[in-house]
Amino acid sequence: MITFYRRADIAPGKVPDALAFAREISAYVEKSTGQVLHVGVPIGGNPNRVGWSTSYESLAAMEAQQTKMLADKKYWVMIAKGADNFIAGSVHDELWRGV
Repeated sequence: MITFYRRADIAPGKVPDALAFAREISAYVEKSTGQVLHVGVPIGGNPNRVGWSTSYESLAAMEAQQTKMLADKKYWVMIAKGADNFIAGSVHDELWRGV
């Protein structure tokens, strides 16, 4: 099992918009791929962050789904539309393997 986690720092004054975008993009990914993205915010530390997490059976399954999204023009339009909600360069991805 592979767990993918992405987080991003929210731009000042953009928390409501960023959270709405996080839910919107998650719903679109689920509709397009069937892959459920969970949206979360931190309990401690910097509160101006949002994260998405999901799990895959394998790295190959993750690659197949991400390849599909990279080719999806509507996805990229949505990403561009939501970009001003986040601090440039703050996106951080992690992959975790279940043991």
